[in-house]
Amino acid sequence: MAIEGSSEQTREPRIRLGMVGGGAGAFIGAVHRIAARIDDQFDLVAGALSASPDKAIASGRDLGLDPTRTYSSYRDMAIREAKLKNGIEAVSIVTPNHVHYAAAKEFLRRGIHVICDKPLTSNLADAKKLKKVADESGALFILTHNYTGYPMVRQAREMIANGELGDIRIVQAEYPQDWLTENIEQSGQKQAAWRTDPSQSGAGGSTGDIGTHAYNLASFVTGLELDSLAADLDSFVEGRRLDDNGHLLLRFKAKGSEKPAKGMLWCSQVALGHENGLKLRVYGTKGGIEWTQADPNYLWYTPFGEPKRLITRNGAGSGAAAARVSRIPSGHPEGYLEAFATIYTEAARAINARKKGVAVDPGVVYPTVDDGVKGVAFVEACVASSKRNGAWVKL
Repeated sequence: MAIEGSSEQTREPRIRLGMVGGGAGAFIGAVHRIAARIDDQFDLVAGALSASPDKAIASGRDLGLDPTRTYSSYRDMAIREAKLKNGIEAVSIVTPNHVHYAAAKEFLRRGIHVICDKPLTSNLADAKKLKKVADESGALFILTHNYTGYPMVRQAREMIANGELGDIRIVQAEYPQDWLTENIEQSGQKQAAWRTDPSQSGAGGSTGDIGTHAYNLASFVTGLELDSLAADLDSFVEGRRLDDNGHLLLRFKAKGSEKPAKGMLWCSQVALGHENGLKLRVYGTKGGIEWTQADPNYLWYTPFGEPKRLITRNGAGSGAAAARVSRIPSGHPEGYLEAFATIYTEAARAINARKKGVAVDPGVVYPTVDDGVKGVAFVEACVASSKRNGAWVKL
């Protein structure tokens, strides 16, 4: 992956990064830290890694943080870091969903850029308020829908934007898992406990956790905007308070004179045999594409009336958008962590441009607070539709 200013003489100083959440035992916090370091654009220098003072201190010590910059309150961290001469320039928020709004607001109000895990917030009212804070702050807001960072996802997006599929007719997205097949939240499994708790996760279970990823990916690749949906949600596991399976019909807004595209989305956390089965298929008047996250370096492309073709990352037929976010030669697999790192590096490019007062490179793409609002609106529309026996709900 080409990084601007990457030589010792010309490279930009690493961006001073803080983190909220992500203490000992937290899966996604470790992923964010790895992603932030892959392209060597960030230094983690401060953290409010846990609300428990003892756990916050221990987690900070394990990460080599200065004890004076290890906090148990994200508000204390925002206030103090904003006053320090070498305080953080950006913060990663990797907490359960219900903390996102309050934490992000504290940093945005002080001009600190925010890199936040998805979904944006646990409810639409907070999402809209956070967008207003972000818009007024002058700081950047980056939402880590990491699947948009895969090179072949960028390839698919470029092909559709260039008209190679013609007018889009059908969009099929799915994200099945099986890890919540049993009621493991009752056993104390931390990830399951908060993700199935409406007070922490929000109104959506599988829809909020993984359905938002499938929805965001479909929108990112096709450039289509969702008009309305009809949802049938279930909680198959007895006693579970949030959905663990969702079947959705999608209607997209028309683009110009094109007939509106239709779609289907399936998200499930009780689909036995599936680990992280994110898949996207898009069909237009001139051709179709298929991408699977479990095999992310390959994109299947079928021009109408011609044999099916395999486009490989950095291989023949792969274009500039994919090459821009690809780090190694074709045949060597790039995966989940590298895709996540792409979001961090795009964030770094935007932050560095903002520091210089120059326009960011038009090739820089990352999910924003606006995408976050759409994601939360999607979840609440799913829940509203399902409660009305699958009635169509406009977004």
